[in-house]
Amino acid sequence: MEIILIFLLTLLILMVYKNINSKKIKNIKLDKFKNKFLSKESNIERIFLRNDEKTSSDPNINIEIGLNENEVNIKRKSNLHRSRLSKFKKSMLNGEMIYLDEEEKIYKYFEGKRIYL
Repeated sequence: MEIILIFLLTLLILMVYKNINSKKIKNIKLDKFKNKFLSKESNIERIFLRNDEKTSSDPNINIEIGLNENEVNIKRKSNLHRSRLSKFKKSMLNGEMIYLDEEEKIYKYFEGKRIYL
């Protein structure tokens, strides 16, 4: 009788221990998920993504590439410019409208004439 009671007690302790550990793992995963969406970095990334979406959907929005920008921003902005050129056949970069013709040549208008770049 004592052996059965000890066995049941150990079984009960193991079940409670296993249940507690499984909840901790789920809570850790949930906490990581929540922290990802509440962190400042993720909010900043979402703002940049929305801005990039808006810029890539309208070729008339000016993309400014300055001399003092870092390499990551320059690559991001130039990729946006290239994607707009391929999609809309025109894109505004640093205040100038740049076009793409049927032969995949890039040009801009200056005093009513095409100037190929």
